[in-house]
Amino acid sequence: MTRIAILGGGTAGTIMANRLARLYRRQVADGTMQITVVDQDDSHVYQPGLLFLPFGHYTPAQIVKSRRAWVSDRVQYVQAGIDRVDPDLDVVFLADGRAVPYDVLIVATGARLAPEETEGMTGPGWRTNVFDFYTLEGATALREALATFPSGRLVIDIVDMPIKCPVAPLEFAFLADAFFTRRGIRDKVEISYVTPLDSAFTKATCAKTLGHFLTDKHISLVTEFPAGRVEGDTGRLISYDDRVVDFDLLVAVPLHVGQDYVGRSPGLGDSLKFVPTDPHTLQAKRKANIFALGDATDLPASKAGSVVHFQAEILAPNIRRFLEGRPLDPGFDGHSNCFIETGFDKALLIDFNYAVEPVPGKFPFAFGPLSLLKESRLNHLGKLAFRWVYWNLLLPGHALPGIAPQMSLKGKRLIAPEEAAAEPVPALTEKES
Repeated sequence: MTRIAILGGGTAGTIMANRLARLYRRQVADGTMQITVVDQDDSHVYQPGLLFLPFGHYTPAQIVKSRRAWVSDRVQYVQAGIDRVDPDLDVVFLADGRAVPYDVLIVATGARLAPEETEGMTGPGWRTNVFDFYTLEGATALREALATFPSGRLVIDIVDMPIKCPVAPLEFAFLADAFFTRRGIRDKVEISYVTPLDSAFTKATCAKTLGHFLTDKHISLVTEFPAGRVEGDTGRLISYDDRVVDFDLLVAVPLHVGQDYVGRSPGLGDSLKFVPTDPHTLQAKRKANIFALGDATDLPASKAGSVVHFQAEILAPNIRRFLEGRPLDPGFDGHSNCFIETGFDKALLIDFNYAVEPVPGKFPFAFGPLSLLKESRLNHLGKLAFRWVYWNLLLPGHALPGIAPQMSLKGKRLIAPEEAAAEPVPALTEKES
């Protein structure tokens, strides 16, 4: 019997389990193949919904479902914590003492938020005036805080990169601007966006095209600010070089790391517990029969749901190639696309890969109907529609109509490097007051 073990029952693990269950339907039926998913709980969170939850657009019940319910019946689901992987023995050791042997291992346990790694973040003020929105608990608590926030300084801070969904903190700032405007108190709320990067945007074309959004919405920008500690009781965010940003309400995006079991597994992870992975075949560098996808990897691709879907379209057939002794397909090109909420029922859309930055044009076809790097209501509706796509197409492992795993250049206009040079956005570099 061939045994495939998938660690993680989130987006990446569920998509891979369902794709492989379909690919090996006959082998599972006749008992020559066993596919096992391991996860510590049975709560599958629609993570894009966490952005909307603090503003009252979703409730927790709308974005949380059973993990088991979305994994194929042909897949064995094991609910248990993971203690470690022994790559030399080809065994996963579970926290309850059980062992799961494998012929192929797929690591899909995502990234973990580590607010405790920033001094003071989980101390006084945690979930009172210091929040995150990347967890269900944090987003739910923040919803109550935003609903009653009377006035003052709201600070959105990214502690360090990489993070899940790199545009989400910007989206939060834009949605906060609209939220307080609709509450009639925007003139009483100062919004600051604080980042360790030298720009609010990680891509030059986005900085060039979208930089004006911060200025237009009166959102101040603090760049090159490596957050060192949080003083929730005094409302101070302090950098490693002792610069200070004062706040009344801090929305932090904590440090992201890999899962602890990766650190306990010899040679499996790097210093942040992410799995070193071939950027094109998705084969882990530790051993040939280990693969990884999604947020668990060290790849320079965005840690986003669309990336996972594109990776899975390459990885599922690569698993078969590996088991058949054939060369792997180096077909993953870093393709990613995502909607960027800009507030007031509008959004942007970007599409890019390892080699091509976000460019203007149309998506998913050469004629559209969606526009890239252009704010529109249709893009906002596309973002909302993605929740249905997620549960009904993406998680079951179906292909998305008109969207290939590799980035298409049809309908897009490539931008010359000199055009992509970012126009500076005013940044605040000294103490905020």
